[in-house]
Amino acid sequence: MKSSPKKYNTIDEYISEFPEDVQNILQQIRETIRKAAPKAEEVISYQMPAFKQNKVLIYFAAFKNHIGFFPTSNPIKVFRTELSNYKTSKGTIQFPLNQKIPFDLITRITKFRLKEVSAKQRSKNSKME
Repeated sequence: MKSSPKKYNTIDEYISEFPEDVQNILQQIRETIRKAAPKAEEVISYQMPAFKQNKVLIYFAAFKNHIGFFPTSNPIKVFRTELSNYKTSKGTIQFPLNQKIPFDLITRITKFRLKEVSAKQRSKNSKME
C-alpha cells in the first residue's frame, strides 16, 4: 500500500524535512522573499511554501537536484535574459543545487510579482467603485 504524502502546515515543517544544506538554501530563499515582500503572509499551498499578498506571489520547493521557484509565467518572460542559464517552463524556474542560488534575481522577481499583483488589485478595486 502506498503511503500518502506528508501534509505540511507551516514553512518550518516543510523545510525541516530536508538535509541541512538544502534547509539552509530554503531558509535563505525564504528570507530573501520576506525582505522583498515584507507584508506578504507565509502559507503552504499545494504542499509547497508560498508567500501571499492578496494572492500568491511566489511558491518555492526543494527537489532532488534543484530548487523549484514558481513566480507564475509573466516574470519568466520579463526576466528571460537573466534566466537563460536556468531551466524554465511556463511558470517554473529550476535553480540547480550544485550552483550558486541567485538571491538578487529572486529579490527582483519577487518585487516584480508584488507590483504586478498590487496593480491588478488596484485595477480590480477601481472597477468595483
